[in-house]
Amino acid sequence: MTAVRVILVEDEPLVAMMMEDLLTDLGCEIAASFGALEAALAWLAAQDTPPDGALLDVNLGGGETVFPLAQRLREQGVPFVFATGYSTLPSGDYPDTPLLRKPVSHEALRPLVAAFKAAA
Repeated sequence: MTAVRVILVEDEPLVAMMMEDLLTDLGCEIAASFGALEAALAWLAAQDTPPDGALLDVNLGGGETVFPLAQRLREQGVPFVFATGYSTLPSGDYPDTPLLRKPVSHEALRPLVAAFKAAA
């Protein structure tokens, strides 16, 4: 079976490396990893085929949020998961989107990756 292609948006390099390892351990291929919103948006716009899923840090550096990318992914039918250190999202626009609390564990991420695989 082909690996699930996932993008990761996480602005903390050490956390991004840990998340990449978790995703890889769960059978994902990291299609791309970004620390900033604009780079992720540009990459997504340049793709002929969208990724199979995405793991998105809610709050990025400089007070930026990942919500513009989440909206683009939603428009393309790409499933995604939010990761945050907070208990709730600062936006009510995504009530059905899974929310992972950091630090993220294999156990928490496993069913979400399974959902990416099922949707691929």
